[in-house]
Formats: sequence, structure tokens, C-alpha cells
Amino acid sequence: MSKVGQEPPPPPPEYNAGGSMGPPPPYGGPGTTTVVMAPPAAVPGHVPQYACNIKFRESPALVVCQHCHATVTTSTHYTVGLMTWAACGGIVFFGFWMGCCLIPFCINGCKDVIHTCPNCNREVGRHNRLEF
Repeated sequence: MSKVGQEPPPPPPEYNAGGSMGPPPPYGGPGTTTVVMAPPAAVPGHVPQYACNIKFRESPALVVCQHCHATVTTSTHYTVGLMTWAACGGIVFFGFWMGCCLIPFCINGCKDVIHTCPNCNREVGRHNRLEF
């Protein structure tokens, strides 16, 4: 029953298939969340850990130094430990005391491994071959 000369009423708003009306709010508008992503780790697939949470072995490890807080790959060096002395004592016990007991002091497989930070040169971890 429209009168002659009047415009027809506007069409109803369009509905999306999801049931919501209209486009989403603009970026940064009310009701939106901004997510900040951290850059990926230095080695793909491996996230560096703080040195106190890692089990050290013979090979260098990717860690976050607890002293200088830098992400580094540790430097390793060997030192005489309990395993070296136990091997020496075992050789002496079996009668090979004429110089043979010094062989474990020349083999890195009998020594403990110390991991140091190449940035600050401080010890970040240790791998003991024999522990109690």
C-alpha cells in the first residue's frame, strides 16, 4: 500500500552464512586481540633451553647462558674426574702398575666434560662420567 510518488523502503540487511551481521570490526578495534610472535630459534626445530634445565653430554649444546643470557653453543673441554681415577685404580688392582695405570689420564672417554659459554667463558654445565 504505497502511495504514488513515495520511494519503496530499503531492503533488509544481508546475512552471512555464519549468522553474523556485517563485516568483522577493523584491525585494532574493540573486541580484537593482537598477538606478537617471537622470532624462531637459531636452529630450526630446536628451542634453546636455560643451561640449568638440560642434561649435558659429550657434544656441545645450544643453551641460554645463565650468566650472560646469550643464546650460545657451548664449548667443551675434558678434565680428570672420578671415572679416570676409578679406571686407574682398577688397572693397579689387576697388577698393571708399571705405567699402564696412567692410560686413563690420556683417554678423553674416561674424563669428565665441562661445558663453557664462549661469550663469557664461564662454566654452564658438566657431564660427569661416573656419579654417586
